[in-house]
Amino acid sequence: MARKKTKNTGPLPPRDGLGATRARVPEGPGISAAEFIWHLVSTQRHRHPEDNVDAVLARFAEGAVVKRDGSPLTPETWLEPGTDVFFYRRPAPEKPVPFEITTVFEDDGLLVVNKPPFLATMPRASHITETATVRLRRATGNEELTPAHRLDRATSGLLLLTKRHEIRGAYQELFARREVRKEYEAIALLHDVPPATPWHHHLTKQSGKPAARLVPDTEPNASTVVSNVSRLEPAVEVALQKRYGVSGALGRYVLQPETGRTHQLRVQMMAEAAPILGDRIYPNLMPADTEDFSLPMLLRCTALEFTDPLSGRKRQFRLSATWPTL
Repeated sequence: MARKKTKNTGPLPPRDGLGATRARVPEGPGISAAEFIWHLVSTQRHRHPEDNVDAVLARFAEGAVVKRDGSPLTPETWLEPGTDVFFYRRPAPEKPVPFEITTVFEDDGLLVVNKPPFLATMPRASHITETATVRLRRATGNEELTPAHRLDRATSGLLLLTKRHEIRGAYQELFARREVRKEYEAIALLHDVPPATPWHHHLTKQSGKPAARLVPDTEPNASTVVSNVSRLEPAVEVALQKRYGVSGALGRYVLQPETGRTHQLRVQMMAEAAPILGDRIYPNLMPADTEDFSLPMLLRCTALEFTDPLSGRKRQFRLSATWPTL
């Protein structure tokens, strides 16, 4: 089997779990390197309070501001429009997520973990260091560790990462081609949904908007099969009713998505059954500053099955029936 080509990792390697930023000088008269980097840092929405002019100049002193060919820039270097510059951003302090990532499986190429809720998969927006990728890179010392797919920040469960740069493409493409069978569990108010019920919808999500939406009377682009629905055990049900402030019977929904649209299971659960307990977007968007670590969204990926793209053998990973946050 021919090995897939991998993308260039760039002139600066990942450091302390984080990759370098690439920025392109915009059209105009040009700008000095120091002015350009300071502009990027000073306008960063989530900036470390100590990332000042002196900190920017220190990047140049250590040779950590470079062009695409790896040649270091000085503060005075004049940059023409279209020039690509690479440097390290300094993330702002973040509120620690009080849950641990646990290992489900590991060999020389793959790491499969149980990602807790409230950890994003990859750095994004205000969530940089409190992400599964950065935490795991720092814990293992492996800067090549990269997720082959993503879970929402609020979603917990199985996350597969590759440990070597040269194999990541094969596994990322496997997920992109939808050749991985996934299974999820969701907890919500109990509704009568017969086994093997298919849900088909058209979902859209606008960039920058937190919520996806259903578009009626449109060709479906999101499909999920509900393989089973069962009522929770009485003691668990009572505890969750009290914790989440709900009344009525609670059900455990076993969901098998056949497509991978953003927030697919969350939107379909809201539309066809009931919103997932702890969902802070559906049906109503909750303010970010009211987030409560004791009330995670009760949606988790419980199974991944696929044919290994390198060895050709069947792979199956599954979580136990015990939900650690219950």
